Parts: sequence; C-alpha cells; structure tokens
Amino acid sequence: MSLLVVGSVAFDQIETPFGKTGKIIGGAGSYISLAAAHFSDDVALISVVGEDFPKSFLDRLNTEGVNTKGVEVVKGRKSFFWSGKYHNDMNTRDTLVTELNVLGDFNPVVPKEFRSPDFLMLGNLSPQVQMEVISQIEKRPKLVVLDTMNFWMDMAWDELIAVIRKVDVVTINDEEARQLSGEYSLVKAAQKILDLGPKYLVIKKGEHGALLFNRAKEVFFAPALPLEEVFDPTGAGDSFAGGFLGYLSATRDVSFRNMKRAIIFGSAMASFTVEKFGLERLENLTSNEMDERVQEFIDLVQFDIALV
Repeated sequence: MSLLVVGSVAFDQIETPFGKTGKIIGGAGSYISLAAAHFSDDVALISVVGEDFPKSFLDRLNTEGVNTKGVEVVKGRKSFFWSGKYHNDMNTRDTLVTELNVLGDFNPVVPKEFRSPDFLMLGNLSPQVQMEVISQIEKRPKLVVLDTMNFWMDMAWDELIAVIRKVDVVTINDEEARQLSGEYSLVKAAQKILDLGPKYLVIKKGEHGALLFNRAKEVFFAPALPLEEVFDPTGAGDSFAGGFLGYLSATRDVSFRNMKRAIIFGSAMASFTVEKFGLERLENLTSNEMDERVQEFIDLVQFDIALV
C-alpha cells in the first residue's frame, strides 16, 4: 500500500456570492483521495458513511484508483452533513448546519492489507480517531502527514498535541498556526510547532499561497495562482494536501527539496478545486491540464536577476 488516507466522506451544501448548491458530495477524505489519485494508482481510503450515501461515488473512487474497502457503510443511519455560506471576500464563512451522524461515533478499522502504508494522510478528524488509526499501523510509514483545525485546539488540546508528536508533517492555515503556537509571527509560530515533534510544517494562506518550514529553519514560499474566478473554496486545503502527498508518494522522495515541488503540485490541485463547486473540477481534471497549470506556477515565480 502506497498511500493511506483517513478522512470524512460526506454531504455538503454550499452558498457563495457566485451561487449555491443543493446537497453535494464533499468531505476531506473525498478531496484528498481524489487529488492524490491524480499522481498514484495505489491509494486507499478509511472513512464512514451512512446508508443514504450513493454507492456510485464509491465506485467512481475505485475507478480512479482509490481503494474504498476501508469505507464503512452503516445501515439505517445518515452520513455527515455540513452546510455553509461564504462571505464576499471568500475567505470567511458561516457554518449553517453541522450534522455529525455516523461521524459522531466513528471508530476506524484499518483493513489488514492497509496496515503497512508507505505514506499516511490523517485528514481533519478528531485527534482520537487519528490516534486510533496510528495505533493500527504495523510499520512506521515513510511519511505521516496530519491536518487539523482550530476546533480541535479548542475541544481536544491534549489529544491533539499527543497526535502531533507522532507525525512528520503538520498542515494548518495561518490562523490555526498562531493559535497552536501562541505566536503572531509565522516564523516564530513554525519553530514552536516544530518543537512539538514534526519535522516539517506547511502553513496554508489561502489566496496568498503556502509556506513550508523544517527544523533546520529552511523556509520555502509558494504563491497562489491568481485566478479570474473562484466559485467555491470548500475543499481547497484538502485538495492541496492530496496533491502534496500524492506527488511525494509517486516520487518516493521526502527531502526538503522535493517537498518544495510537492507544494507546487498541491497548490496547483487546490487552484483547480476552487474553480467549480464541490468535487466537479477534480473529477474531470486531465493530466494535460495539470501540466499546464504547474507550468503557470513556474512562470509566475521564475525570473533572472543579477546582483551587482
């Protein structure tokens, strides 16, 4: 098993200044695994859904190279549902409805054949669920990546810190980095978070790009691509994580130098996601489009300069 992803598979209902949807498929696990599958055909997903969830989507994931044997379907119950409304700046949103349903008492079971992954992605779930998955892994992966959010910092601080001490990479946004570290400067925040145990930290800054830090105090910055239209930011961070780790699993190189490249591929994947509502753009993305988008990132930052 090359890449094991743990994350929610759910229903979303989204409203932005550019339109609104009915109930559509979302969830961190959906975005991460679909994004990663553009780089690797050996991806497995651990999640839980209710009886109301369409089997056709799980079949689609399998067709794309995502093994869904670890997705539990609970009969007689409903899937996780989230509804939100974005403000005009698209950087802030109001949560209108959160129904945990099957996710409320999710007890992940990792199938035997998935217990020795080369790469492990712990999507944004409770630290207890993330730790339970770690406890079932029989061989230390080449890289373990954790995504989390301020909700868990508020509600499960001790459990979250315990999980952070067991991973190699943490991915969070700038607001979360400041809360986790107690520092306003992102450079100081990064060093405090790295002191907790991870080797690398990725701070996502939305439309302002992403920062990569390591313990040696090396820093890399990747800008976000300026886009004419942004329809829906939901899942952009998860798509970034999927592209980032999908590229690393495909290249099997976890050096800081290669992580810089992975940041670009992750950023490119996120830039596609925001162009349509939900998973639509990821489901129809071609390799040629991906190559062209990465070249746009290269052209955006490449320049010649002579120091006199």
